[in-house]
Amino acid sequence: MEQKRFTKNDNGFICTHCGKEVHPLGYTSRNHCPFCLWSLHVDINPGDRACECRGEMEPIRVEPDARKGYIIIHRCTKCGELHRNRAAHEAKDQPDSMRLLIRLTAGKL
Repeated sequence: MEQKRFTKNDNGFICTHCGKEVHPLGYTSRNHCPFCLWSLHVDINPGDRACECRGEMEPIRVEPDARKGYIIIHRCTKCGELHRNRAAHEAKDQPDSMRLLIRLTAGKL
C-alpha cells in the first residue's frame, strides 16, 4: 500500500523562533514563519507532522525557481537534516518577508 506524500495541515501557530503568531495560508500547509522564515522539524512528508525530532529549522539559503518562485532551504539545528520548502511570498495574508528572501538568495542573512 502506497503512503500519501502530502497531507494538508494548514494550521496557525506561534513561531518558536521569533514568537509571532502565524495564520494559516488557506490553500496549503504553512510550514515556516513568514516573518523570520524559520520552521520546525515536524514532518517526514509534507504536512504529516510525523517527525519526532522537533528541532528548529534554520533558513540557510533561498534558490529562485522559474516554476515555483522561491525555494527556502532549511537545516535542522538539532539533527542537521535539510528540507526544501516553497516560499509563500505571494500569500494574501502574511506573505513571506521578501526582504529576507532576497537576503538569503544573496547569501547575506
